[in-house]
Amino acid sequence: MTQQLIAWLDERLDLTAIRHFVEEKSVPVHRHSVWYYMGGITLFLVGVQVATGILLLLYYRPSAGEAYESVKFIVSQVEFGWLIRNLHSWSANLLIFMAFVHLFSTLFLRSYRRPRELTWVTGVLLLFIMMGFGFSGYLLPWNELAFFATKVGTGIAGAVPFVGDFLVRFLRGGDEVTGATLTRFYGLHVAILPAMTTVVLGMHLLFIQRQGMSVPPSVEAREKAGAKTPQIPFFPHYVLHDVMWWYVALAVLAALALFLPWELGTKADAFAPVPAGIRPEWYFLAMFQVLKLLPAHILGIEGEVLGVLGFGLAALVLLFLPFLDRGAAEGRSSKLVTIGGILALAYMVVFTIYGYLAA
Repeated sequence: MTQQLIAWLDERLDLTAIRHFVEEKSVPVHRHSVWYYMGGITLFLVGVQVATGILLLLYYRPSAGEAYESVKFIVSQVEFGWLIRNLHSWSANLLIFMAFVHLFSTLFLRSYRRPRELTWVTGVLLLFIMMGFGFSGYLLPWNELAFFATKVGTGIAGAVPFVGDFLVRFLRGGDEVTGATLTRFYGLHVAILPAMTTVVLGMHLLFIQRQGMSVPPSVEAREKAGAKTPQIPFFPHYVLHDVMWWYVALAVLAALALFLPWELGTKADAFAPVPAGIRPEWYFLAMFQVLKLLPAHILGIEGEVLGVLGFGLAALVLLFLPFLDRGAAEGRSSKLVTIGGILALAYMVVFTIYGYLAA
């Protein structure tokens, strides 16, 4: 039956190019090959987010008066609703974690080297979009913790020079976090960001298929010296390996969803006192903690303004790293980038832990 279906489709769509692609595509094998699968796990978690998000949309109501109650109804009345919400919440965090793992593995293996600059750029854009998903989705349950954390998070945008006040009003839909903010974040979360993800992810996958899997500089140097890097067929060998890693990710996700349920908390109340220990999600915590530690003024300039500008500059450097790293453009390994990557990773780990301990 499968062969008949393929023949039927081939007659109408001409699958010759796809068959040749599947038969001829191969993936290099070396001691760093395990990092190839991090991108696949990230893509799998994107699929989990889409599937669980659609199911939650069937019952969620995006208004300040009904959002909290609709989520409470999902986790308490809808059959397996608690599981779907836990899977959605935990997979969002695992998705961003794996995106960071994929980013740093690509950075340390110099996989952004020519001609893969655009693959890196679209990958970094996807990371920023995923963090946007996390920020916008955090408010949707309309609980107390999310309400005040969003108030703090959107307030940081006010430190951006010249356009800060506009950004705050644009994000909040007014001067304060209200039901308009919830509606705005809902539209961002379920319409604008998914559309952006579809376009950028499609470009990212296209660039990967066009350029193929990269190899580390050390392996590339051996190839130039005449050594051959072993290859495995993309299908079914690499695909089956990828699927096995998906099973591992699914097992971790299921364990977290079952044994560490995502708490709903209490409903947001704009007139309630700010609860102790308010902090953003872990992937914003290092930045948040640094902004807290900065003095009020540095050289006559507000410390928060300098902090926001510094993080913005760091984001631009990260985005355009392939064009700034002259060694990568020439196919060489740059020790400066390695040191910078190690320092950035150490900063994220140390200040994230410090942020939790200091709360």
